[in-house]
Amino acid sequence: MKHWKRSPGEVKMAVNECSNKIQENSLLEDTPGKPPLSPVEPGQIQLLLHQSLEAKKAAYCPYSKFPVGAALLTCDGKIYSGCNVENAVYPLSVCAERTAIQKAISDGYQKFRAIAIASDMEEEFISPCGACRQVMREFGTDWDVFLTKPNGSYVLATLHELLPMSFGSESLKKN
Repeated sequence: MKHWKRSPGEVKMAVNECSNKIQENSLLEDTPGKPPLSPVEPGQIQLLLHQSLEAKKAAYCPYSKFPVGAALLTCDGKIYSGCNVENAVYPLSVCAERTAIQKAISDGYQKFRAIAIASDMEEEFISPCGACRQVMREFGTDWDVFLTKPNGSYVLATLHELLPMSFGSESLKKN
């Protein structure tokens, strides 16, 4: 995972797996033999980061006082936001990432390019819980996850990096 600050860097080219089109991206590394880190355009990254912060404002978290927002980018460029919604019966609470995914799924989307997650944590980058990682995994392993801090810095990781050796639908197929 790499740490980045919200500032434009050197622009390189990558192939977007959702559309098979070549796109610019300011977050790519020059690592021979490794795929580029993110086919998401810098403008879309900034929009995702902003919308995750906006979503956080709607969080319903009277028990933990820990607001979280998420912004999910579909393969065709639509963004769905979500916030955490707590319940007095704690297991019924829903995280921001799952809220955004459920909104997208209910509108017919099942292919995603990226998600940005925001919180008020200043010392560490916000990271999805295990349940959210598994729900995200249901829809692939190669999409990008932007883990943020309130100061605008973020860590970019793939879902595969956050949940290695994961269990998915292909694990259920019989030989």
